[in-house]
Amino acid sequence: MIRDFCRPGRSALVATEAAVATSHPLASAAALEILAAGGNAVDAAIAAVAVQCVVEPHMTGIGGDAFALYAPANGGQVVALNGSGRAPAAASVERLAGLGVTGEIPRHGAHAVTVPGAVAAWTRLHADHGRLPLDRVFLRAIRYAEEGYGVSPRVAQDWAAAAPLLAADEGCRAVFLPGGRAPRAGERHAQPLLGQRLRDIAAHGAAAFYTGATAESLVGFLRARGGLHTLDDFAAAQGGAEYVTPIATEYRGYEILECPPNGQGLAALMILNALGGFDLSPSVGDADRHHLHAEATKLAYHHRDVLVGGGGPDAAAALLSAEATAALRRRIDPARAQAPALWTEAEHKDTVCLSVVDRDGNAISFINSIFHSFGSVQLDPATGVLLHSRGTSFRLTEGHPNALAPRRRPLHTIIPGLIRKDGRAVCPFGVMGGHYQAAGHGAFVSAVLDRGLDVQTAIDQPRSFAFNGVLEIEPTVAEDTAAELARRGHAVVRRDEPMGGGQAIWIDHAAGLLIAGSDHRKDGCALGL
Repeated sequence: MIRDFCRPGRSALVATEAAVATSHPLASAAALEILAAGGNAVDAAIAAVAVQCVVEPHMTGIGGDAFALYAPANGGQVVALNGSGRAPAAASVERLAGLGVTGEIPRHGAHAVTVPGAVAAWTRLHADHGRLPLDRVFLRAIRYAEEGYGVSPRVAQDWAAAAPLLAADEGCRAVFLPGGRAPRAGERHAQPLLGQRLRDIAAHGAAAFYTGATAESLVGFLRARGGLHTLDDFAAAQGGAEYVTPIATEYRGYEILECPPNGQGLAALMILNALGGFDLSPSVGDADRHHLHAEATKLAYHHRDVLVGGGGPDAAAALLSAEATAALRRRIDPARAQAPALWTEAEHKDTVCLSVVDRDGNAISFINSIFHSFGSVQLDPATGVLLHSRGTSFRLTEGHPNALAPRRRPLHTIIPGLIRKDGRAVCPFGVMGGHYQAAGHGAFVSAVLDRGLDVQTAIDQPRSFAFNGVLEIEPTVAEDTAAELARRGHAVVRRDEPMGGGQAIWIDHAAGLLIAGSDHRKDGCALGL
């Protein structure tokens, strides 16, 4: 599909040596600089995400979690890294009930904070697969943190929306509301304490975050707010990032890879399995396409919420089986919206994602998150670390697969994605946007493999999301499409803001080219060599 150059839009990046796509131009530039200096895809991904922790503070940070799918060049085994944090050893449904916490875990309290896993993930991935030293990798992030950076337009918009929440926390107020308000687009902002934390990690590795003065300060900060965290919890997390076996399904002759639970990548694969039984070629109308995606999404998310938690990949084999896939497809009525049901009959948030392919052919999809905008909105004034809110994902129901338990990981929404063909990586990709991410993976993969769209055009497509009993649609979905979806029984809600964001790089092995796309819904861009 050739885009209309008379209308606003973006062309896909076409490069021959290396490419990067992120949600912020300074992060993309930092990654490209690392690639030009001889760094590899892992170095570039970490450099980019470190910059994003500074320049997109509402989206991500070192006080969050991370996941990655790394495909070494020449068809090597894909590496899946789980860098999600665990609950304190003293945490449990019973313990929180004794403290008066029932129903849901509050976002703005210490119980929302699991021990952050991002730093452990970065340092392990870098130690095993990186090439340049961490002080070089962090150079731009440290400079922006200490000397300042210009706030970009989308970041400024989201920042301003969060200002009332930021004002309620002393640490957040001091760092993120200088002069009593959120910085505006084009104004300069700095986080010198965050820069020092990055310097410490570059010099001393994960130990600089999980032990010593930083850990002592974070534990004291959380315990003063009623948290159950201990120094032992933080010390144990230092080596907590772990390699796991990717899960996968086949779609239109390609292999789609995701990280296993506790991430929701399983839901993305279930969506694709369900869609695989239907015609989604270019001749299919928009209403049909949105309807089928909605029905597949409802079924997959229903299984995710009821059967899949933080316990590991046990559910994957059953839920991706031919029997489950056939049952899911039978439950989809092409003409009418249905209530979701389990195949056995047995039921938005903030993140950054990025993709990198280096000149050797190594490819990575990397995702880093603090969950809600500005996470738990709790910043330790002594360290400058903003803490995430991932603990709110736990259920406070005994026996639930995602129930809070000692040192358990909660169900995660953040999921890197990777497409392979004949054993070789052809597309690292990611879609941010909290719960939307699995649905976004399904929509992106279908747009590329069913309709033959390039990755930029696929990312640009109008989005919809069936969740919590409604079908949210973006303003760009046509009126006649929305009306037809409503006629089929969907509770259509038109959003007044964009949905999520995506980054992807297609590897054309035959032509020796990289085609990259970056979502117009964010400030970022794709760059290449």
